[in-house]
Amino acid sequence: MKTKLSDIIIGCMTWGVWGKSFTTNEMTDLMHFCIDQGNTTFDHADIYGDYTTESEFGKAFSKSGIDREQVQLISKCGIQFKTATRDNRVKHYNYSKEYIIWSVEQSLKNLHTDYLDVLLLHRPSPLMQPDEIFEAIEKLQDQGKIIDFGVSNFTATQIDMLKENSLPVNFNQIEFSLVQNSAIEDGTLDYLLKNKIQAMSWSPLGKLFALENEQSKRIRPILNEFSKKYNVSENEILLAWILKHPIHITPVIGTTNKDRIKNANAAKNIQLNLEDWFILYEASRGYNVA
Repeated sequence: MKTKLSDIIIGCMTWGVWGKSFTTNEMTDLMHFCIDQGNTTFDHADIYGDYTTESEFGKAFSKSGIDREQVQLISKCGIQFKTATRDNRVKHYNYSKEYIIWSVEQSLKNLHTDYLDVLLLHRPSPLMQPDEIFEAIEKLQDQGKIIDFGVSNFTATQIDMLKENSLPVNFNQIEFSLVQNSAIEDGTLDYLLKNKIQAMSWSPLGKLFALENEQSKRIRPILNEFSKKYNVSENEILLAWILKHPIHITPVIGTTNKDRIKNANAAKNIQLNLEDWFILYEASRGYNVA
């Protein structure tokens, strides 16, 4: 049975030195706020903050008084950065059995927890050996160190390769937004729906408001119109567009702004009209559906 996650996941990439550099107290405060809003799932990766953000979050979590059973912790492993905290000569991926196990144990130590609710392989490697990955995940699950398993940024064929070794892949965290929706055209979402694999979307707003290109120029007037029509913020329309897909995609939001977190949750209540969904989709594509 798949681990139950909150409908909107809180991405923690910018909580540390890659963004806000929150103090321990600021992190604790934001954790409590998110949980009060119903956002009980926190998304991490070992690399965030050059391998420091999990530790900072864990320190705050240990002082927060929050019951571990109240929250779900996701982490990812595999990417190797060139950084002062790692002796890497080149950015690469490592999915050896020993490394996966070691990485999870480091995340558990850093996050001050005995288990991860979900472990994701961060990006596919051309040198992945499914049998080694299977052995690592099987051992970690047998030990209770991870509850559930998934991947991030994997294609359908890459997931099939893992599943052939009896790996229970229950999640795929992909880039998906109104701006970047290639997962519709390339069959990724169809595959996930068919195989009952839960999709999470990172960068669900697609950095639309930072873009200055033909696509953004097509989308923005319509977004502004629909914001007025539905009496919600433009960000809420972008999230509502994602949430309408029948696979029930779970957005991973990167904001640390409390008002924006509230707005993101409000997007769940928007019933985006079918034709409005397609109007936005066509604005993104730049041409009509066939």
